[in-house]
Amino acid sequence: MTDIYGQLINGEWDCSGPQTPNINPSDISETVGMMASATEAQVHDAVAAARAAQPGWEAVKLEEKKNILHAIGQELIDRCDEIGKLLSSEEGKPFAEGRGETFRAGEFYQYYAAECLRQIGESAASVRPGIHIDISREALGVVGLITPWNFPVAIAAWKMGPALAYGNTVVLKPSEVTPATANVLAEILDRHLPKGVFNMVQGGGDIGAALSRSDIDGVSFTGSVSTGRKIAAAAIENMARVQCEMGSKNPIVVTEHADIDLAVAQSIHGAFGASGQKCTASSRLIVDAKIHDEFVEKLAKAAEAKKVGHALAEGTELGPIVSEGQMEKILGYMKLAKDEGGSLVTGGERLERDTEGYYLSPTIYTDTTNDMRVNREEIFGPMTCVMKVESYEEGLALANDTDFGLAAAVMTQNLKEAEHFKRNAQFGSVLVNLATAGLDYHVPFGGRNASSYGPREQGEHAKDFYTIMKTAYTNPG
Repeated sequence: MTDIYGQLINGEWDCSGPQTPNINPSDISETVGMMASATEAQVHDAVAAARAAQPGWEAVKLEEKKNILHAIGQELIDRCDEIGKLLSSEEGKPFAEGRGETFRAGEFYQYYAAECLRQIGESAASVRPGIHIDISREALGVVGLITPWNFPVAIAAWKMGPALAYGNTVVLKPSEVTPATANVLAEILDRHLPKGVFNMVQGGGDIGAALSRSDIDGVSFTGSVSTGRKIAAAAIENMARVQCEMGSKNPIVVTEHADIDLAVAQSIHGAFGASGQKCTASSRLIVDAKIHDEFVEKLAKAAEAKKVGHALAEGTELGPIVSEGQMEKILGYMKLAKDEGGSLVTGGERLERDTEGYYLSPTIYTDTTNDMRVNREEIFGPMTCVMKVESYEEGLALANDTDFGLAAAVMTQNLKEAEHFKRNAQFGSVLVNLATAGLDYHVPFGGRNASSYGPREQGEHAKDFYTIMKTAYTNPG
């Protein structure tokens, strides 16, 4: 029988809604399962269940919370091969990436398990004699988590971990593109948590919209800018707290002082890891004219050497695009780059493999400028554009000339350039001699401008979203 992925509300499963097939992008003749969509009434039921469970969960002893979150993390680590295979089957990333994502998600939960025991308040002296002041944090309450398809386990973990650690209850709305992975994650959480602490509703954008305007205390969203704006506007109607991680257009500035081989390796990793389907993808390569030609030649050879294939095939480095619609969007940008005056160096086409899937070649364009749409808009695919500049200063200016501000990198062996870039690149994450990314879970992650809205995710700074501060004054008399 075909698996059906549905709703988990107050510890009870319901798969009775309208069903949508979940297609394997590596082999579109294969259906991974069926997703049963929630109704708006079920969204409200899930929120009500979370509301009823929240006081009891917040009151659970810290040591017990720690043990629960650690056990969730350990199960993900122990089952990373199994879950990674399922993730890769429905999302398309190579098995090594799917397995690695699942393992890292387990580490997220275990990090926040330890954070349960680090909830230490503050005390302060009063300006009035004899008055004692205590500053503490309490759970926000019920939070809605709306997560994307490109990292369906990891992004859910870095939202879920702190939400639970700080005493909140949760309603998760995962992407409709990866319902099988979400289903397994829900089974694990349900096994370890009291009923109602974790709830899940599956479905498309209408279900996310219903959750964002429901009776929640906060909503954390990762996805597109347009959807983030709608979610924020809906949530604020009920004065819910909002956290949004959205689009990007991340640059790597390659200066004349770069180690060219290192710059090529990091640019390839940044541009084509996860087939470019990540918010930290290095989609703008800004290269000094003195090394431009050598850099592009080596970059093209490295891109052409990448093995594109079935996500579960041995040696695959780039899997398929997640869906036909996403593939057609990327192909449209590849054509647009040419129409706007860019020169195709390599790639730019759909590939045929042993199984019919959504395969695209790693694509590089040169002769592009920063006013082209391909350098202004997020593509979310295996495509990067090279721009030639005459100096480090021009490269930094081009890097900062964007509506976004998530991550930026500089490739240089010049300490002065590296330090200047760290201070003057207008991005939430800045890297030196590394691809644009945000992998370390114990430090804050987020951007500026259209890339982010609200407090940072990850690390101890996640408490700024998931908790409310209380200041208490005492007069001992």
